[in-house]
Amino acid sequence: MKLALFDLDNTLLNGDSDFEWSQFLIRIGVLDAELFEAQNLRFYEQYKAGTLDIHEFLDFQLKPLSRHPRSTLDTWHEQFMRDSVMPMVTVPSRALVAQHLAAGDVCVIITATNSFVTAPIAREFGIEHLIATEPEHNGGEFTGRVAGVPSFKEGKITRLNQWLAARGWTLDSFQDTTFYSDSLNDLPLLKIVRHPVAANPDDTLRSHAEKFGWPIVNLR
Repeated sequence: MKLALFDLDNTLLNGDSDFEWSQFLIRIGVLDAELFEAQNLRFYEQYKAGTLDIHEFLDFQLKPLSRHPRSTLDTWHEQFMRDSVMPMVTVPSRALVAQHLAAGDVCVIITATNSFVTAPIAREFGIEHLIATEPEHNGGEFTGRVAGVPSFKEGKITRLNQWLAARGWTLDSFQDTTFYSDSLNDLPLLKIVRHPVAANPDDTLRSHAEKFGWPIVNLR
């Protein structure tokens, strides 16, 4: 049994679904462009630089979910999938996932982006298992707060271990473990799998991959 882990944004997707969700809400008039666009760009640049305060960002990202009924959010998300997500899905990323699924590997998307945004994207790829940052909800409606440990940096290891333990597994339960990621933020998890793969890597991850002989692939 083999485990294949996939980061989502800028790895399987040619873009960032977290960033694009806020941009989408701005475009349809739900969020005020003057107030939110500069903040969205600032957080995205911090993420790419590895300096993001995840709790500050989640306060920004999850609050809008609490201001609207879940049914309305779901309708908006259907449009978001059509307009923003599908153009970011590439042929190489679909082929990579299909290859692992055909081999019978346990496939998991593990992402810092919240599960409201990413669950439909995981389904689009045909991946059953998703480890994402979880928005808190009450009675089916979002509260604007995060539940549990965000799936970010070392938090991805925590959340992965929790997910494995719930199934009676550890990483050692698998004969092989692979993780595909583009980001320096994922170095903690990349360092503990048997086969780390730098996919569309940022400059820091590319340098690290070249230094340690990790494969580098282009999924764009």
